[in-house]
Amino acid sequence: MPRSPHPPRRATLASLAAELKVSRTTISNAYNRPDQLSADLRERIFDAAKRLGYPGPDPVARSLRTRKAGAVGLMITEPLDYSFSDPAALDFVAGLAESCEEAGQGLLLVAVGPNRTFEEGSNSVLAAGVDGFVVYSASDDDPYLPVLQQRQLPMVVVDQPKDVPGVSRISIDDRGAMRELAEYVLELGHRDIGLLTMRLGRDWPHGDPRPALADPERVLSPHFHVQRERIHGVYDAMSAAGLDPSSLTVVESYEYLPTSGGAAAEVALEVNPRITALMCTADVLALSAMDHLRSRGIYVPGHMTVTGFDGVRDALRRGLTTVKQPSMEKGRRAGHLLHNPPGSGLPVIDVLETEVVRGRTSGPPA
Repeated sequence: MPRSPHPPRRATLASLAAELKVSRTTISNAYNRPDQLSADLRERIFDAAKRLGYPGPDPVARSLRTRKAGAVGLMITEPLDYSFSDPAALDFVAGLAESCEEAGQGLLLVAVGPNRTFEEGSNSVLAAGVDGFVVYSASDDDPYLPVLQQRQLPMVVVDQPKDVPGVSRISIDDRGAMRELAEYVLELGHRDIGLLTMRLGRDWPHGDPRPALADPERVLSPHFHVQRERIHGVYDAMSAAGLDPSSLTVVESYEYLPTSGGAAAEVALEVNPRITALMCTADVLALSAMDHLRSRGIYVPGHMTVTGFDGVRDALRRGLTTVKQPSMEKGRRAGHLLHNPPGSGLPVIDVLETEVVRGRTSGPPA
């Protein structure tokens, strides 16, 4: 028998209703309001849908009808793989995903990283089919924030930037936490300290992408205020101890590579060979620095004290002295706040607690 030149028509809600001799509302309820139907009727509808090839309600049509996309957009301005390689960011995403799951929402990663043009990134923001946005750790001069605000959708910022008008924010006291950690390092007797930090701005003033000494002007006015606050936390502790904050050796890593902390430690020790403690604004920098030091025969804490920030699982397993922050809870709170905005309409500033963990990587100067 010759094959028909016309492919069979795909079943629709109307044709499925006609086949079962029920109303279209009944079919719709089977998918959207199952509590309205008996279990037997729902099973009969789904069996017929499978047999006839009915795929279920059209999600695009449903979103047009309900004006709900059923998803939350997560804007991360780092390379997309950062969300799955940085442990603190991964914990945050896991917490946000958990909150979305509880709310019956999906999670869409909106790619606006440095490897995309501004036009490509803007199109991603404007085309994202979401009901609201969570912004994770963006600089205060990020070019996509105005684009995102054009959408006029609910928004929650996590960590940075600060003071976005009318927008709620989930954060920690970065300055206070780092000051408490620096006070402990100073109590141990350290006076020559190096500070390894993540990047302080979207631009990189050096031609070579490797870590470099951060000059005072760059330290004082970075656009990533989380890093600035952590640096100033160390300054505060040094000033309180009668030390000159300008003696702190600050080395900035622009790239997030597994070797960045080790390369930054090398720069710090070249600038000041008397350094006895390396404080880091992220655990990933600290762990990398420890591995590099060990390869040079410099042992922690026998020869060098190393501290981190974040409290990721690998850091705690290795006994790193660090600040433990609730990264997963940040994600949960951000999602909850987006799904349940305050009735007052006023922005909420939610500052979560941190804990200084005095691990095995800190001790008195050798």
